[in-house]
Amino acid sequence: MSLKKINTVLAAAFILFMLWFGMEYVLSPETMAPGFGLPSWPSGDGDGFLITKGIRDVVLALVLGILLVTGRRRALSWVLLVEALAAYGDMTNVLAHHGSVATALGVHGLTATLMVVNGLLMMRETRKVAAAPATPAPQPA
Repeated sequence: MSLKKINTVLAAAFILFMLWFGMEYVLSPETMAPGFGLPSWPSGDGDGFLITKGIRDVVLALVLGILLVTGRRRALSWVLLVEALAAYGDMTNVLAHHGSVATALGVHGLTATLMVVNGLLMMRETRKVAAAPATPAPQPA
């Protein structure tokens, strides 16, 4: 399988995962909350914070999806690298608040690291295209 196909499958998997995950937080925040890894959740009406997280994930997925569908692979690689910071941030948040280390590293950290790997592989795939000089337009004789 070519590097381009592998990168496309990985990016599509991230997009679908993020869309599903984000929509679950929007539609059913109380059932998703325990899986995030924090030791406790806000009492009362804390669903708004969880829905915000879900909306963030959906928007991040849509940005990746638009870049993938429009063929902007170099930009997609950069955005994968940048969006990995959100997952690393979630990991750091869980660890800083004495949450589940297994969830912090196994869910958030692993997701972020796989996004970085996908972004770097896509950078490698697109480096020749980005480095190729533009072909000059033919001049009339």
